[in-house]
Amino acid sequence: MSATTASQSTTLANRLWPSLSTSLIQKAAFAVIGSLLLWASAKISVPFLPVKMTMQLFVVLALGLAFGAQLAGATVLLYLAEGAAGLPVFTATPEKGIGLVYMMGTTGGYLLGFLLAAVVTGWLADRGWSRHPVTAVAAALIGAVFVYIPGLMWLGVLLGWDKPILAWGLYPFLLTDAVKVLLAGLIVAGSWSLIGHKAR
Repeated sequence: MSATTASQSTTLANRLWPSLSTSLIQKAAFAVIGSLLLWASAKISVPFLPVKMTMQLFVVLALGLAFGAQLAGATVLLYLAEGAAGLPVFTATPEKGIGLVYMMGTTGGYLLGFLLAAVVTGWLADRGWSRHPVTAVAAALIGAVFVYIPGLMWLGVLLGWDKPILAWGLYPFLLTDAVKVLLAGLIVAGSWSLIGHKAR
């Protein structure tokens, strides 16, 4: 088995749809479906403490774990392109603005972080991390870190480093994001178990 074939066979999407690795039409369809899931997840608010949460991070991490780096990255890029084009795909759009104006606001760094998280989590999934609960959750956790890095850096640049950036952009979300990390890792790893996959 070649390295390329081995990499392709490690993602859940390729395991369920083997032709996905060679079909551009299927890849495009998956990217569109994934972008629609991101759109929906931005609009659904789930009651939680200390803040309400959307399920966007969960979807980003699950896409990375299930799709792998290339397809997950392309999916999030498509989602961001939809938003940049003015479609109301982001949280609190169009109420708080649309397009590039919204993307340059306080959530802009986190949007970039979604792309990084999808690629990093997908890169780990390409190497088999999504198959087992412990490594899948670890991959999702690593991916989540890559959301916060640009998110907090952009907040600091935009609002000033003298402001309580961590209190605004990190601490209130740690508990809810921990739930999303666990859900993404356990659901994707559990899906591997359901299809009877055994790591070689």
